[in-house]
Amino acid sequence: MKRLSGWVVAGVMSVMVQIAKADDMEQWFRNFKQSASETQMYAFLWTLPKGGDLHNHLSGAGYSEWWYDIATDQTRNGGYQYYTKVKINQCLGYGANEYGAGRQLLLFKTIQASTYNKLSQCQQGEYKKMEALSPEEKQGFLNSIRLDKDHEGRNEFFEAHWSRLNELPANPQVTAYILLKNMQAFGEEGLQYLETQVGVRGKLKADGSRYTPEEALDILTTMLDSDEARATGVTVKFQYTILRFAPSAEDDLRWVYGFIDKHRDSYVGINFAGREDNDKGYPLRFLPVLRELRNQYPAIPLSIHAGEVDEPNRHVRDTLLLGAQRIGHGLNTITDPDTLLLMRHGPYLIEINLISNQLLEYTEDYRNHPFGEYLRTDIPVALSTDDRGMWDSTMTDEYYVAVNEFNLSWQELISLGENSLKHSFLSASDKQKALDTYQQRLTEFTRSILRKGVTVPDQMPAKRQFICHYQPDLCH
Repeated sequence: MKRLSGWVVAGVMSVMVQIAKADDMEQWFRNFKQSASETQMYAFLWTLPKGGDLHNHLSGAGYSEWWYDIATDQTRNGGYQYYTKVKINQCLGYGANEYGAGRQLLLFKTIQASTYNKLSQCQQGEYKKMEALSPEEKQGFLNSIRLDKDHEGRNEFFEAHWSRLNELPANPQVTAYILLKNMQAFGEEGLQYLETQVGVRGKLKADGSRYTPEEALDILTTMLDSDEARATGVTVKFQYTILRFAPSAEDDLRWVYGFIDKHRDSYVGINFAGREDNDKGYPLRFLPVLRELRNQYPAIPLSIHAGEVDEPNRHVRDTLLLGAQRIGHGLNTITDPDTLLLMRHGPYLIEINLISNQLLEYTEDYRNHPFGEYLRTDIPVALSTDDRGMWDSTMTDEYYVAVNEFNLSWQELISLGENSLKHSFLSASDKQKALDTYQQRLTEFTRSILRKGVTVPDQMPAKRQFICHYQPDLCH
């Protein structure tokens, strides 16, 4: 009994010490927010241990220079030669379809050699090899796949960016490189888990023939097993995303269910994406097929885009009816009181994308963003980066905006990382390991901060375009 009593006392003392440290850190952070410069706050958030990124489109997560570098490196991209469109010769005459895949008035559409070789001589004259671009053309390409101008918004993003990347993401070697670069960059800023959306169907070999989905997946998993990937310390799992408004969406979902069931070690969930203001992708369209599939396969978690739209509607509630455990964006949940009540205290999480919501014109002013309301009425939330390559932003930028615009407390700040791991689609055992690692990292971080304060790291990467526009003082 004496030994047991000793253990109990030791346990109580340990908890009391942790509470004291948490209280100390809460007060420290409160004081720090009042006195810190922009540079000090950014450095603090850069070094802060972060949990996971649960809402990440891999084909939208590559920075422009990453795409250019891999497109022009045939030793690493599988021997592919890429061309991009730098001028318009009006080869298809007037009245061509500018709303389909073959639109002729779009600059910087990128194709591989097997496609280039099938073009007419007139069309070939519109393209240049990527490595042969002039400095002005190269800069034009880099800017064409990120929102770098004030007049660009959701139409530029949805209707042009993906059409310009075109065949680059169809090469699984390119995709593997973009994934590795994300892992390295995320690892540098303290992220430990990435749940990214990536497909493996319809991928192209250099000669234009197609990989099987299994062949394409093997290229990705081989990269994840590499020393380079392991050195990042970032754990990666995949979601498979269907285009919700596609005519074939139901059949696509059936195929994805079967594929994931065979590859549960790599794929942990399914997502539905695509412009929500296209009503052909309305949530309840998928209820019959999901019920059909749930009768055939063991459960597969769902994280579905919903509420990323200007109008009030019941899309989030309808998406929960589909069986979603997580909601991507969830902006207009604030307009549906019944669903807000349903989501308080979990079990559902909203994936918050602050930078995306502003750049795509869903939130003009962060004072009107519902993040603070969700956070402080006990709706589980986590920050994520969405298509960060096209925003030219980082996870630290998301945290910086959150602290700057919503005056987060220390407990609120660290709850974001904890929620991202609690609501991940990792297995129960892997989730607990991830949470334990996160708590250990936070403890070490807190101890260091309380003892030494904040120092600006010597080797912080250069700031990206978004944060320089949002907070110019950080970049001077």
